[in-house]
Parts: sequence; C-alpha cells; structure tokens
Amino acid sequence: MTENVEARVIIDDVGAAAEIFGKHDENLSLMENSLGVKMVTRGEELIIMGRREQVEKAREVIRQLQEFYRAGNRLTMHEINYTIKTIKAGNPGALAGLAKDVILVTPRGKRIKPKTVGQQKYIEGLQKHDIVFAIGPAGTGKTYLAVVMAIRALRNRSVNRIVLTRPAVEAGEKLGFLPGDLQEKVDPYLRPLYDSLYDVLGFENTQKQLERHIIEIAPLAYMRGRTLDDSFVILDEAQNTTPEQMKMFLTRLGFGSKAVITGDETQVDLPRGQQSGLVHARQVLQGIKGISFHHFSGEDIVRHPLVQEIVRAYEGQGASVEKQEE
Repeated sequence: MTENVEARVIIDDVGAAAEIFGKHDENLSLMENSLGVKMVTRGEELIIMGRREQVEKAREVIRQLQEFYRAGNRLTMHEINYTIKTIKAGNPGALAGLAKDVILVTPRGKRIKPKTVGQQKYIEGLQKHDIVFAIGPAGTGKTYLAVVMAIRALRNRSVNRIVLTRPAVEAGEKLGFLPGDLQEKVDPYLRPLYDSLYDVLGFENTQKQLERHIIEIAPLAYMRGRTLDDSFVILDEAQNTTPEQMKMFLTRLGFGSKAVITGDETQVDLPRGQQSGLVHARQVLQGIKGISFHHFSGEDIVRHPLVQEIVRAYEGQGASVEKQEE
C-alpha cells in the first residue's frame, strides 16, 4: 500500500501566490486534478497531501513556477499546464530553460520568449538555417515567431526588408465577389500577418514600415519573377500552395536572405485531388543541407487549453478514418 504524505511549501511573495493559485484557486484545482493530490492554503503556506511520488511532483511544479515568476515572467494557465505536463513526462528543467530566452522586446516593453521546448528548438533552427519549414497545428506560434525573428533580423541589420506572403485560397467557403480595389480584395487573406506585426511592432510602427516598403505584405502570386536579396521572407499557410507555386517561391530567394515556410498539413483547402506544395516539398527537399524541417505537436499549442484537446480529438478521428479506408 502506497504511503500518504504531507509537504509544506512557503510562497512568501503575494504576487507569485496570486498567479500560482489563480483566480478563485483555479490553478490549484488544475494541479490537484492533474497530479492526484490535495492542496490547502494557510496564509503564505501551501500544504500538499497525497501519495509520496505525486506530492514530490507537485512540489517540483510549485518550485519551478516560483522560479519562473522570480525571473520576471507572468504565470498564465499555459505555464501552469506546461509545467505539469513536462514534470509528469520526466522533463523537469523545461520551464526554467524557457525563462532565459528573450527573443525580442517590443516597443511597449513586452518580452517575447518561446513558451515550449518545441518553440525553443524552432527558434534555434531559424538562427542556424537559411530555409526553415515549420509544420504543425494551429496555435503553435509558427507564423508569430517567424515574424518576431524577422523583426529582430531587421533591427540587427541582418536583412534590409521583410516580405510576408500567403496564397489567396478560400478556406472551404465561397466568399463570392469582394468589393474594393485589388489590395482591398486580398487584404482579408493577409489579415493574420498584419495582426502579428501589430502585436510585435504596434500599429503606427507597422504602418510606417509598410509605407517605406521596408515591410511588404502581398499574395503569393505577386512573388513571381522577383529575386529577393537581403530579405527575411515568410510564406504562411503553405499547405495551400501547389508544388509549382512552392517551387516558384523557393527559387525567389536571393543572396543574404532567409525564408520561413509555415503550414498545417491537416488544413489543406486546395481542390480535391490537388497535391499540397508543402507536402510535396517535405518529400522532395528532406535531407538538403541548409534546409530545416521543424514539426510542432499538440504539446506546443499556446492557445486556450481546450485547443490541445480539440486538435488531439481531430487527429484521433483522422487516424480512425484512415484505418477504415485501408
């Protein structure tokens, strides 16, 4: 029979306690349910009760969260969830490693860091390789982190401009006639790229850089016939390119340039029977020196915790459909 034990942890920082416990102690409830322990607060003391192994894991979760907070970081539901998962998986140093990696500080003082080990490895790949393919589900930060690294390269004068592009493919919906000039017609397809820039640079700075053509946002069709030197080029939603479009894009790369290609192979909106340029590129270009393929998993999703469960559910459904078709 497994012995039940009791451990006491001191949390003497009011701010740390507030973020670790969560609103109405919702984070404590999450830890209790995930780790199979009982937690009781008495002033600055947290009492953890349960089986020895589970209590030790809970103590380690609290210790890491306190260290993360002391390093000047905010604790959200994502950090709580991620710490629990990594400790249960036997990777106790994951959160501490992420605390140190500041990629960029925005004009508003926001410090941008990788939020998962997968994101950390992605950043390392972007630093080492000239062409990086980032493949994985929604919410893993593929495009956002590519934009952050592009802005960092611009600040460091590693590049002279940033070019952001995506294929203008309707996502399973017939949008019909769109009013306005050509730019207004394609802007809805490019809106997620604008959103990332606004978050990192702010609205006014983004507009200034766009007006000076230091940052360019355009549909993929506009890339044909160009050579992009000293540029950081990002192709978003690459699963919706054809193999011909992907080849066209990759061959635009000039001297002193980097290219990041992001996409989710499970979200192809091309006509039935049309092969995705992203899938084709993964098959053709794998193993070429200087080209890196980074695959994100559901564990790297940094949106609402339910998004991870939704992705897993659809992945499981996809696997069962494939079995039925065999």
